[in-house]
Amino acid sequence: MGDDGVATAIELRGVTMAYRAKGADYTAVSDVDLTVGTGRFVSVVGPTGCGKSTVLNAVAGLLTPAAGQVLVDGKPLRGLNRKAGYMFQQDGLLPWKTVLDNVAFGLQLRGVSKSERAELARDWIARVGLAGFEDAYPHQLSGGMRKRTAVAQSWIGDPEMLLMDEPFGALDVQTRQVMENELLTLWTGSEKTVLFVTHDLDEAVSLSDEVVLLSAGPASRIVGTYAVDLPRPRNLLDIRTSPEFTEIYRAIWSDLRDEVMKTYERTSEGDAVGADR
Repeated sequence: MGDDGVATAIELRGVTMAYRAKGADYTAVSDVDLTVGTGRFVSVVGPTGCGKSTVLNAVAGLLTPAAGQVLVDGKPLRGLNRKAGYMFQQDGLLPWKTVLDNVAFGLQLRGVSKSERAELARDWIARVGLAGFEDAYPHQLSGGMRKRTAVAQSWIGDPEMLLMDEPFGALDVQTRQVMENELLTLWTGSEKTVLFVTHDLDEAVSLSDEVVLLSAGPASRIVGTYAVDLPRPRNLLDIRTSPEFTEIYRAIWSDLRDEVMKTYERTSEGDAVGADR
């Protein structure tokens, strides 16, 4: 249970993620403490290379911490996080399967009958606005339609939590805003916990209850958490023009900008050292 009385869905206690790269030890994130309340929408932002996706992969159980512990619903995570659905930067659609079969694929792996999974898949395809495209293949879809398919694919199994790694980053601005709005429509009232990684601060503020800022890497750490006290439900096509949004955005950007500059300076120093060799 968190300090605000909300049950805790995800907790990182002193998590350090490290691995070997090019014969040397590399620490991606160091001593990270993070609590995500049940039913909350939390975004993680930070400069390029700060370990945002690494944190998400630790919560998914795809990576094991070198130190510290990941807890899900208060229990230490062992292996894959079976309570989570995962949306990657690139969609995981199988090119030889139709939209219907891609959306239903997870249920097929669970042994759900063909008739039941087809019925559920058709329902979710309709929910994300793709009714009529059940028999289309991924190469026949626009970028936004592929993302809608991926959203349905992630939600159909009714996971308790959703881990999302820059899912809309490759879309044009207008399509991204539509997809963000549709995501919030699905999420509102679902009681699902969302941990969302993005490089786009505008997106993070628009969607979230809280934004978490990681420092410049290596050995990134959390350097700020910011409550987003904007009313819900939100219309993301309008909310960005509100004074409240601008105030929150500026407060976070002031700190994020410092971390971005540190990353740039370290990269420049590294290039200069390389040039001297």
